[in-house]
Amino acid sequence: MIRIVTDSTSDLSPQRAAELGVEVVPLAVHFGEETFRDGVDITKEEFYTRLAQVDTLPTTSQVPPETFIQVFQRLTEGGDQVLGLFISGAMSGTNQSANIARGIVDEDNIAIVETGTVTFGLGLLVETACRLRDQGLSLSELEQKLTELAGRVRLLAVVDTLKYLKMGGRISGATAVVGGILGITPIITIQDGLVVSVGKTRGRKAGFQFIDKWLQEKEAPDTSLPVTFGHSNAPQVMEECMAYFGPKLARADLLPSDIGAVVGTHVGPGAGGLAFFVKE
Repeated sequence: MIRIVTDSTSDLSPQRAAELGVEVVPLAVHFGEETFRDGVDITKEEFYTRLAQVDTLPTTSQVPPETFIQVFQRLTEGGDQVLGLFISGAMSGTNQSANIARGIVDEDNIAIVETGTVTFGLGLLVETACRLRDQGLSLSELEQKLTELAGRVRLLAVVDTLKYLKMGGRISGATAVVGGILGITPIITIQDGLVVSVGKTRGRKAGFQFIDKWLQEKEAPDTSLPVTFGHSNAPQVMEECMAYFGPKLARADLLPSDIGAVVGTHVGPGAGGLAFFVKE
């Protein structure tokens, strides 16, 4: 049997992970001297409640190799093979930790794919990997297919507030003040494995229109594959996004998700968007 292992930045709910048969390994979130295992010791709702009260952004830390060694040993000793899909290596050393553990435990029966993404983009890869696994693909076939799909996954989202981008040093204080006054809505994506801003509009609806134009003129979604929609503690924003884009993605399987601690630290609450595979 092939077991798929991911980390908590895939933002799969515990219920969804159980349905898919996916093992989720948590990163750690640090609020000052307090440390929480993401999704284990702190829920997403609790995270955003704490985030709203801080003057300094929380930090996160990667999964250590020792944790992966324990997980991989338990799975392979039971006769299973493992496919690992983790947060972008440019964002975290988690993927490197997994590769170290693979070299120690069993290189032949463990495959690690560099996803280059995070949150509901990573969740999209996990969901798709599970479907391919259930179609009977071998471990080497899964590794090859997921590597190809990782190069095609895209994530675009609107951000509701500039506060956390300012706190994280990604924009200046002056830009945040002016942007707040003007009601600026940044548009973010993931490029070279990192979250970057690719545009700004005035208001969420204009943000959706910006993304819509992007999909029409730059990167058209492959609607034969699933599409995920996500939000950061704002399900109504995701619902608006799904209502806007759903009819344009009529043949696609639409899956909901919510943004957790790693990306949520930088974008704050109120963000919403979609992840998809571009056409070949």
